This record gives sequence, structure tokens and C-alpha cells, in this order.
Amino acid sequence: MRLVTGLRFDVLDVPAEAGLPALRHLGPASPVALCGERMRLLVAAGSSEELPGLLDWLEWGSLDLDLTATGAGGHIEAPLPPGWATSPVPPGPAGTPGPRPLPPGGDDSQGAAVWLRPPEPGCEVELLLPTVSAVGGVGGAPDLVRLVDTVATECHRLRLLRACAQALAFS
Repeated sequence: MRLVTGLRFDVLDVPAEAGLPALRHLGPASPVALCGERMRLLVAAGSSEELPGLLDWLEWGSLDLDLTATGAGGHIEAPLPPGWATSPVPPGPAGTPGPRPLPPGGDDSQGAAVWLRPPEPGCEVELLLPTVSAVGGVGGAPDLVRLVDTVATECHRLRLLRACAQALAFS
């Protein structure tokens, strides 16, 4: 299953290591998914269109950051609830395999997307998502500018660490 982006939310896709420090800029109920080594931060619809200008304004635009945004016309793999695996079960009446719950202590060997912070049932998710309009504390939404600046900083830090590690390996 896939979730369509651009209607109710956009997605910032970053390395998980860069996304973890950014969680402090999100409300505790802000949805976040993990897919292998990548973190998907749900942000307000339209944010993907703002990202290039925002990165330029924050003076990150000229750098090659491992940061992408998916917005209108895009989609992401629908994350499974925590504790669910993607290994197939015997075909059902429709003949299609499906996810099955993992036993306690199990792990997802195929790296499917899972919710790190699932959306809260019955809650309007749009009210929780980081938005540019939240600059200056308007409303209860987290600030997209601070989130993007933190993610960009962490992506750049990872890039530098990898470059230094590679240089040391060749010395």
C-alpha cells in the first residue's frame, strides 16, 4: 500500500541518523516513519515546494545534502504498525500474501517502513505537522524552518564524517 503525498502531508526523507536530532523540533504526536536507514518526517502539505527556497535562505542550498522531499503527485510506502513484519502469510482467498504480526522480540528482516511515531487515531494530523506559517509561534504547529535547519545541519555533519572516515581509510 502507498500513501499519497501532497494532499494532507508532504514527507522529508533523511538518513535516520540525521533525523533523530530533528525529533526535538516535532511535537510528541507528530508522525514519523522509519524505512531501513531512512527516516520520513511528515510535514505540512506544500512544504516540499518550499524546501529549495528554504534551504537557500538558510544557506544550505549550494550543498549536496542527503535530504529529499516528496509532495504533490508523489507517494510513499505505507508504514506498517510497530511490531508487524512483511513476511508473507499463506495466500488467503484473494491469493495475495500479506503482513503478519511478529512474535515478541522479532525483527523485520526485509526493512519495510514502520511507524516510529504513528499518527494518533481520531486526531487531525494536519494540525501537528511542521509548517512555515508557524514561524514566530503562530498556532500549535511545529516550525518547519527549525526542523529543516536541524536536518540540513545533521545531513552535512554526516557527509563530513563519512568524507573524513574515507580519507583516513586511504591514508
